[in-house]
Amino acid sequence: MQTAMLPYEERSVHVRFQGQSWTLAWTVLNLREPVTPKEVRQALARYFDVAVRQFDPYVIEQHANGNITVRPEAVFG
Repeated sequence: MQTAMLPYEERSVHVRFQGQSWTLAWTVLNLREPVTPKEVRQALARYFDVAVRQFDPYVIEQHANGNITVRPEAVFG
């Protein structure tokens, strides 16, 4: 079953940053389609008022419904 793309106004970016979880609307971050990982990192850096390089090691997952997950890279072992 294919997931339907959410309308722009309903899309979210789920972020795990500095030990906290955040859910931010695309509209709050001023994201537009198509969005690149670089644009997501830049938008988050502006929102959190930090250097964009702080998001360099983060994994950015773009989901079929339009939502995005941003998280630290998982390290196992």
